[in-house]
Amino acid sequence: MVTNMMRGAPYRWRYRYIPWLFGGRVRIMMGLCAVLAFIVLLAHISSIMGWHRHTHEGNNQERFTVLVNTWRRPDLLKKSVQHYSRCSNVDSIRVVWSESREPPSDHLLSALQASVKKASAKSSHVIELKIDMHQEDNLNTRFQPLNDLPTEAIFSVDDDVLVPCDTLKLAFTVWLSARDNMVGFVPRMHWSHGEESALQKYTYGGWWSVWWTGTYSMVLSKCALFHMKYLDIYTNHMPAQIRDYVTSKRNCEDIAMSFLVANITRAPPIWVKGKIFEIGSSGISSLSGHSKHRSACLNAFADIYGHMPLIPSNLKAVDARTAWIW
Repeated sequence: MVTNMMRGAPYRWRYRYIPWLFGGRVRIMMGLCAVLAFIVLLAHISSIMGWHRHTHEGNNQERFTVLVNTWRRPDLLKKSVQHYSRCSNVDSIRVVWSESREPPSDHLLSALQASVKKASAKSSHVIELKIDMHQEDNLNTRFQPLNDLPTEAIFSVDDDVLVPCDTLKLAFTVWLSARDNMVGFVPRMHWSHGEESALQKYTYGGWWSVWWTGTYSMVLSKCALFHMKYLDIYTNHMPAQIRDYVTSKRNCEDIAMSFLVANITRAPPIWVKGKIFEIGSSGISSLSGHSKHRSACLNAFADIYGHMPLIPSNLKAVDARTAWIW
């Protein structure tokens, strides 16, 4: 009797727990399938939104080139090069020099090289400085393709604009997640008038209209990151009428770049919130009738494209560590 009970006990235990074991395996498999489905969905959403995982493929993927546009302001250029050479993610600095009759003086060259050399000595990376000479005084030259460019990312900036290194690093991090987009600090907006597309006209909206509405459709290239491929597209593939317009009006090369990128990406730019410092005292924007001229550019470019490629957005990238209100 005892022997039979002992023999039967293992079998009764086994039958009792087989359904539990089977159900547990099913639950585990269902959980794994759910996790896999979530990963696939997340990758699909990232692909649709144009956001990509930041990969570490080499130093050049971790850095960007500073493209400084200057015009007869050597003191500002020296301050600009000195500042950006200290930023950790800067790989090289390229200066757009369009003063063919007045090449950089030996004193200026020595000062620029000294700044870069001093910054490189404090870093593990040697920053390269090049001055690209242009024979023509033309705003389109700021977007001329660059030879031997070591990085995909370009930070286009005027010589009188300084962005703190930490703020610039934040913008670069945002750009790494959306490499086809423009990412910048100076937002602007186009406002449409007229219900029918054939009758629509556009008005240029400056900072105050962006501040009031929280809406923008451009980030100006005086202070923005974008992919190096757009230099070639701007110079060699963008409608020639737009470059001719910029040449004749001496204005709106930044709007032209915003049109180009928006037309390719079908997406708005990304505005990064951060303090920037304008150390210059004059520029095109300070001239009378500036908004009127910019509005004319919007309408002219829209006519050339045959549609308005700019897309409004209300999104803004902010460093959460410095935000008091969530």
